[in-house]
Amino acid sequence: MSNQQVNAGTPSSTNEIWGHPKGLFFIVFTEAWERFSFYGMQALLVLYMASYLFQPDAAGNVAGFGVFKGVMESVFGTLSVQALATQTFGLYVAFVYFSPVFGGYLGDRYLGRRLAVIIGGVLMAIGHFMMAFEPLFLFALLALISGSGFLKGNLAAQVGDLYAKTDQRRDTAFSLYVMAINVGAFVAPLICGTLGELYGWHYGFGAAGVGMIIGLIIYMTGSKTLPKEQPRGSKEERPSLQPGDGTVIIAIILMLGITALYWTAQAQVWNTYPLWIKGRVDREIFDLVMPITWFQSLDSLAVLLLAPIVIWRWKRLSKRAAEPNDVMKIAIGCAVFALANIWLSVGELQAGTEQVALYWPVLFHFICAIGFLYIGPIALSLTSRAAPAAVNAMMVGSYYLAIFVGGIASGWLGRFYEILPPYGFWMLHAAIVGTGAVLMLVLRGPLLKAMKLDRIEKA
Repeated sequence: MSNQQVNAGTPSSTNEIWGHPKGLFFIVFTEAWERFSFYGMQALLVLYMASYLFQPDAAGNVAGFGVFKGVMESVFGTLSVQALATQTFGLYVAFVYFSPVFGGYLGDRYLGRRLAVIIGGVLMAIGHFMMAFEPLFLFALLALISGSGFLKGNLAAQVGDLYAKTDQRRDTAFSLYVMAINVGAFVAPLICGTLGELYGWHYGFGAAGVGMIIGLIIYMTGSKTLPKEQPRGSKEERPSLQPGDGTVIIAIILMLGITALYWTAQAQVWNTYPLWIKGRVDREIFDLVMPITWFQSLDSLAVLLLAPIVIWRWKRLSKRAAEPNDVMKIAIGCAVFALANIWLSVGELQAGTEQVALYWPVLFHFICAIGFLYIGPIALSLTSRAAPAAVNAMMVGSYYLAIFVGGIASGWLGRFYEILPPYGFWMLHAAIVGTGAVLMLVLRGPLLKAMKLDRIEKA
């Protein structure tokens, strides 16, 4: 019996491409375009708020801005324009990654994953187009948060549905899925970011909306190759929690809680980091000034370039039974990302009162990419593999809770950029993500045992 046949989520077509179910590639391309839309808008968001929308002359155009600012300051204290922008960004990212918990539950129990993905894509497209109209800014953010909630967990869960839990191709499939994220994230700032930064904010936001529509078309075109829907209706038809599943769920939540320390530091790449690039980095190349949003593209390009090398190394180690287990990979990734933040601190100390040379942030992104490849796809794959069938999509949605916590923390930490010297700001983030590496090393054995994976993955 094949791996696909073993899995309850067997796709309707058994055709394969490059050794993987055909449905994987429709999901991957859908995710690439969805991420194009998401990161295209996100590359502009902090710059848009801090440089224009939240400035006194423009803020009055935003419906409900006075109430919004009052609520924010009642919670976080008095906020400068820059602090309000970074805090707003942090909360937006946080809720984008919190909402998939509810979207995953609705997909598991009521809507089905396919319908949930379609609803999410439509809401996100509407949100992106609303961003082109200043009065609708806050409503646009709400639409994007809601749409992401329906789409994210349910789309990622369908990757896992294509394979049996013991199928060794799962990690590769999720790595391809995450590579699609980075393809979209690489292209988006070059197109949406450049349009918004150089020609007009609203052109960039509109391009993001077009990208989401393309993603929806691809997804619906490949519907026949996607995994079969989990049964819904009577309780007897649905998978139910089994004895011991509670321990597995707690272990997954603990693992994701530790990865939140990584996401706290990583979120700054899209939050305070563009403001640091704008104010501290010499962006001139051959008499041309590199747009700020291109650095986000560089971040994703580094992942795309290094992913084949990292995957190849894992395969080589696997042949010698020396490949690190998933928990160890996450620990390594946290340690590497801590080094990336230390690298920025050293660059600041070396520059002194001068601007930081371009090679410091460029190399920073390549170090970050290695850390991300050891954490992002691996934590997602581990969650999908270990989560009980009864709540699999909801737990995959819970993967994004770590990013939710990281988003809130990064937004709150963004205020310290105006207080600490830049080298201290980046060293603070190195300490945060470095703590994650230590915790994963200490808890690797108990976590694997609690997830019932200790016999599959040897440390």
